[in-house]
Amino acid sequence: MVAAAAAAAAATATATATATAAALLAPGLKLCAGRARVSSPSGLPPRRVTAMASAPNSSFRPEEARYPPALELPIPRLSKFKVALCQLSVTADKSRNIAHARAAIEKAASDGAKLVVLPEIWNGPYSNDSFPEYAEDIEAGGDAAPSFSMLSEVARSLQITLVGGSIAERSGNNLYNTCCVFGSDGQLKGKHRKIHLFDIDIPGKITFKESKTLTAGQSPTVVDTDVGRIGIGICYDIRFQELAMLYAARGAHLLCYPGAFNMTTGPLHWELLQRASISKSSSKQVRTLIRTHNSWRAADNQLFVATCAPARDTSAGYVAWGHSTLVGPFGEVIATTEHEEATIIADIDYSLIEQRRQFLPVQHQRRGDLYQLVDVQRLGSQ
Repeated sequence: MVAAAAAAAAATATATATATAAALLAPGLKLCAGRARVSSPSGLPPRRVTAMASAPNSSFRPEEARYPPALELPIPRLSKFKVALCQLSVTADKSRNIAHARAAIEKAASDGAKLVVLPEIWNGPYSNDSFPEYAEDIEAGGDAAPSFSMLSEVARSLQITLVGGSIAERSGNNLYNTCCVFGSDGQLKGKHRKIHLFDIDIPGKITFKESKTLTAGQSPTVVDTDVGRIGIGICYDIRFQELAMLYAARGAHLLCYPGAFNMTTGPLHWELLQRASISKSSSKQVRTLIRTHNSWRAADNQLFVATCAPARDTSAGYVAWGHSTLVGPFGEVIATTEHEEATIIADIDYSLIEQRRQFLPVQHQRRGDLYQLVDVQRLGSQ
């Protein structure tokens, strides 16, 4: 009896703490069935909430914490839209993979998506042996780049923005892990070559070295599209917070990371863990979402983050973890899935970015007198 009473008290305390934390961290945020709904916190307008915060000490020089100074968020053509994350099954049949991806994109667009995101290395197996075989000459196009050509044509025909996951790209004597972003006119808006190559060795678990075949990219990638300014990273890039911080300072609304985390690092660092407690009186389930890498990037930088992975194939040489996810600017999970093939359709509303930044005005509270993030590329172009 005593143990049962103690357990019940602990559960009540946990639920109370969770509810209190949620109210403090995300006033007005109500989590429901995989998406978020926002209401006015305590009846106060957002500007009033900001005014209530303590004024920053001018000697802290927050504007100097980013150099060159951070850019304002641009005004996109669409600030509210549906995004689709296509968690595709991948086989050794390249033609099948291309046709399969096209069908998924077309279905997502028919369901109202204005932005579609594909996984990392979706047109063939993820392996050092396969990268050279499946690589495409993007610059040449046409028959030399059937995956690239399909993405361009389908973006144009459906009039959508398309973050084309990644494919192996051949350029001269080098191979790259490359993500292409297409506008609604089918034109290539940006091309991101994976900056941080996945070279790891966890004894008894996994050893993989992309550097055996791939060359690292040399440039961060921010793309202006109909659906906002998007920062692009590929899988392992997400582990490097400096890249996400740089994208935020460049005025990105959304970060997209096509990725293929594996069965060792995936459960530890990719999955969004859930803890559920059920009220016996109402039988209502309340989920507390514990954020990992994608949530950290969203919460730290107060913007949206989308991750898209291949579906899991346990017979493959490299087994992907899955769990494609969309996270909001307070680290809240808007939509996610498991490891099977699936397409997530979710709503993005960029007005939440400004609201969250008013709730927690960290951009005005940084200590430029103590630290500074330098955007080397922007600085060199001045």
